[in-house]
Amino acid sequence: MHATLEPMAGLRTRNVFDPGSPEPFKLSRSKMEDFLRCPRCFYLDRRLGVGRPAQFPFTLNSAVDHLLKKEFDIHRAKREKHPLMECYGVDAIPFSHPQLNEWRENFVGIQYHHEPTNFIITGAVDDLWVDPKGTLIVVDYKSTSKDTPVGIEAEWQSGYRNQMELYQWLLRRLGFSVSPVGYFVYANGRRDVRAFDGKLEFDITLIPYEGGDRWVEGAILEAHQCLLGDRPPESASKCEYCQYRQAAGSAIRSHIQGDY
Repeated sequence: MHATLEPMAGLRTRNVFDPGSPEPFKLSRSKMEDFLRCPRCFYLDRRLGVGRPAQFPFTLNSAVDHLLKKEFDIHRAKREKHPLMECYGVDAIPFSHPQLNEWRENFVGIQYHHEPTNFIITGAVDDLWVDPKGTLIVVDYKSTSKDTPVGIEAEWQSGYRNQMELYQWLLRRLGFSVSPVGYFVYANGRRDVRAFDGKLEFDITLIPYEGGDRWVEGAILEAHQCLLGDRPPESASKCEYCQYRQAAGSAIRSHIQGDY
């Protein structure tokens, strides 16, 4: 029997996990990533209603994503390869499905009811391709601007790799045949042009990535056990949010004690 923690006044009460509720609890791909990065922050957010500070929206990145989707949709409607696929020798075309727009919509996405935890795991894909055998290929759009070649091997890009693998896991749970190899369509804003002239120019690179989704099932079970706990778990050693909260709390206590 797990005690239900009463939310404090002013805290978020929507999308908060209640151990005693029989209703399925929706858990997004991004919240799963929060759990992997720091279980304590995840617990504070999904169990107690105390989320991390909101990040500023990356509107230029969103614009690139939107335009890439429109571009690939042109070739999807014609059931033909995009020139990028031709250039990199990818034997596939953009995938057509009645639910594709739903699967690409934020806060909706691909959904799967994970019965052991009663979680509904969700994730909004950027794109899906399909090969001649009917095997789906997960595609994710990324954008940046730097002078060095783009890649997805850096430690800070582990979230990109996890994202790809969780999408593959979701589609397999829905009964699709999914290739272990997905692709990142990476747009790199050029800095070597003569002038801005009211437009950005990009080099587009297609980066293959062979994913492995074996970790996903265990991570979902661990996230469920985390939320069932009566106390917040320990923070991750490198979590800057937890370090800030601890430092701020210590500074406030020292300040108050110094006033007496």
